[in-house]
Amino acid sequence: GTLGEDGSLQGMLRLANLPFVGSDVLGSALCMDKAMTKRVLQAAGLAVAPFESYTRATAARARYAELAARLGPVLFVKPANMGSSVGVSKVRNEAEFTQAMALALQFDHKVLVEQAIVGREIECAVLGNDDPQASACGEIVLRDEFYSYDTKYIDEDGAAVVVPADISAEASETIRGVALDAFRALECAGLARVDVFLTPDGQVIVNEVNTLPGFTRISMYPKLWQASGMSYPELVTRLIELARERHARDAMLKTSIR
Repeated sequence: GTLGEDGSLQGMLRLANLPFVGSDVLGSALCMDKAMTKRVLQAAGLAVAPFESYTRATAARARYAELAARLGPVLFVKPANMGSSVGVSKVRNEAEFTQAMALALQFDHKVLVEQAIVGREIECAVLGNDDPQASACGEIVLRDEFYSYDTKYIDEDGAAVVVPADISAEASETIRGVALDAFRALECAGLARVDVFLTPDGQVIVNEVNTLPGFTRISMYPKLWQASGMSYPELVTRLIELARERHARDAMLKTSIR
């Protein structure tokens, strides 16, 4: 989440000249800000859910009726910079929208409002630096309204994790390709979990890119690599190797003309 995943900690580690696992300052910051994530992915030619973003200064202009006409009647309201689904609401009317905007603004000065996509929630793990690899795909089958904080970390019965996902080989390859494209477009490194929607007509829509995905015993990222033939200890070892490789590579750069 904030400070740990948004580039702040990464910047401090760079100043201290220490190797660290995961994306650098730019990739971390881009992926934490959901509005910027979407804009970069759009520029790279990848599909994202239609959206609007508001700052604290402009949030009062946001109207549910106008947004519903453009984006659809069911919307998600999210703090632009927050992790683990904190402050996220699913809304269907003006009253819910007003409440959701107020909640989101408790966690960030920018709010993202996006269309609720109808589709299967598929996730793909990416591992690597300059030559990243994509894992097998997994699916989150929800029993709740959406993949909330409680569902991710507390309620083990809130969602079923299906690994590998029961999708066609063609769909799997498409999603893995999209995951790699998103990883590169957002300047990610080390690791990321790319979350997408697979719509009934076969479209792949990128939802989010998580640069420090969960590593709990019910988390998807290590499960995806286990399904791809990499054990948990092997995964941890590889992440450390990638951090050291990048640190050594960066040490070769000149930082002064003297």
